[in-house]
Amino acid sequence: MSTSTSVRRRGNGRLPLVLAVPALIGLTFLVVPLAGLLIRAPWSTLAGQLFSEEVGQALTLSVVCASLATVVCLVLGVPLAWLLARSDLPGRRVLRALVTVPLVLPPVVGGVALLLVLGRRGIIGQHLDAWFGISLPFTTAGVVIAEAFVAMPFLVIAVEGALRGADPRYEEAAATLGASRWLTFRRVTLPAIAPGVVAGTVLCWARALGEFGATITFAGNFPGKTTTMPLAVYLALETDPGAAIVLSIVLLLLSVTVLVSLRDRWLSTPT
Repeated sequence: MSTSTSVRRRGNGRLPLVLAVPALIGLTFLVVPLAGLLIRAPWSTLAGQLFSEEVGQALTLSVVCASLATVVCLVLGVPLAWLLARSDLPGRRVLRALVTVPLVLPPVVGGVALLLVLGRRGIIGQHLDAWFGISLPFTTAGVVIAEAFVAMPFLVIAVEGALRGADPRYEEAAATLGASRWLTFRRVTLPAIAPGVVAGTVLCWARALGEFGATITFAGNFPGKTTTMPLAVYLALETDPGAAIVLSIVLLLLSVTVLVSLRDRWLSTPT
């Protein structure tokens, strides 16, 4: 059966009513609240608020911190995903469960855990402060760490899935031809799992951009230093709901633009 024929047959399938109704309800449930932001936006003052100093600082800090957190996740998460997918290390199921804990752990609890370990009186933080004079809580570096802690599982899961789906015969062939493990990983494995890495990177960055609980707990809320966009939305909601809507729209548009553009470019399936 040709690919075009299978595509046509899939396209001619009709969605049963028993599935169509809850699907439409689910779509409405997800879309209507987002549309509410646009409906209630203070359009008359939107331009002035968008170009205000507070929005500029928060947006710049959010993008920079989310990008740095994503780099940290890539450097640490790709090898971790390879360890879970390809190694014979005993207890991988337990390790996989530990890696995915931040997905279900309340972010505030993650922030508390980071404080207990990396705070000035924490298990590791006290030594960093005493030996090197490094204090991570309530700093921009603390924002990056909090975002990386929450976002890394998204990258690891995507890359591990790509590694499990990749054909290992190409790697075996490269090894047979004398390629080292590092050369095989760099020239064979990484190109094969590139779509999974890109997908994980996009999800990781988007999650880091929207992180709130762990950030405010571990890094605090200091304008220009640790006040990211989600924190700015929370503060504005108490004093200026219109500004909170504007900040929310900026985050929404930024997230949707990144997700749609990158997924369409790298993750489209051939027909």
